[in-house]
Amino acid sequence: MPTLSINGKDTTLNVPDDMPLLWALRDVAGLTGTKFGCGVSLCGACTVHLDGQPVRSCVTPVSAAVGKAITTIEAIGQDPVGRRVQDAWRKIDVVQCGYCQSGQIMSATALLKGKPNPTDADIDDAMAGNICRCGTYGRIRKAIKIAAQGGPA
Repeated sequence: MPTLSINGKDTTLNVPDDMPLLWALRDVAGLTGTKFGCGVSLCGACTVHLDGQPVRSCVTPVSAAVGKAITTIEAIGQDPVGRRVQDAWRKIDVVQCGYCQSGQIMSATALLKGKPNPTDADIDDAMAGNICRCGTYGRIRKAIKIAAQGGPA
């Protein structure tokens, strides 16, 4: 039974080591903010952070997360950058259907933590693996720029 550090809390889960992290988080730990989209790492809906880096939890086995800090959308607002990203998302109403947005926010937060003042090319590179079927890409870019400028907090 692996013990995982999920959102700052050590949690022992009765799951096989090769179970995708997505299902361990959603079905066992009850953290349903991380979404299943494609199951093959193409859409980004399942993005979480492992030691601050965005990963696709649908293809990441639980064994790869042992000993690492897992952050999900449920806790990203506890991080000052994550809080700014979430606030910017709300300020300009990025969300349409909302299904992909937890993954979008996780990727945007990781981007801003690594590059506090990203260029459009940086944003394109960081967000390229996150698909929004509603096409909110313009609002996503705008929200990232607002969060990078430090507001709203």
